[in-house]
Amino acid sequence: MAACFRYIVNDVNAAIEFYTRQLGFKLEMHPAPPFAEVSLGDMHIYLTQPSPRGGGAAMPSGEQQTPGGWNRIHLVVQDLEATIGKLSAMGCRFRNQAVQGVGGKQILLEDLSGNLVELFEPNTADYRAPGAGGAVQSR
Repeated sequence: MAACFRYIVNDVNAAIEFYTRQLGFKLEMHPAPPFAEVSLGDMHIYLTQPSPRGGGAAMPSGEQQTPGGWNRIHLVVQDLEATIGKLSAMGCRFRNQAVQGVGGKQILLEDLSGNLVELFEPNTADYRAPGAGGAVQSR
């Protein structure tokens, strides 16, 4: 089963360019101006512009769907610093600086509509902080 996500975007064509050129996604379909599907392995993202019908339609209350927020997809990379350098050279925006977490290093990349993509480099023995995780001990 594939993992599918819907991202509300300001411009589907620009979002297609971002996900395919900067992050290596494949364009699966683009049947109408306000909708497209891109994939990376088993992960599929439905790129949807706000529209009168379908996945981008307003809620019954009248509230409009908008991009952005803090929910995000999570992409594992082999070398976070090199990935940041490559994407920065392409003009990509980041919401923060790279940080070291319990499981690895991560940074939040913004797509052109402000939706987040977390780039994550898992810990290795070279930089794992003592006591920062590992095998679960059974009792």
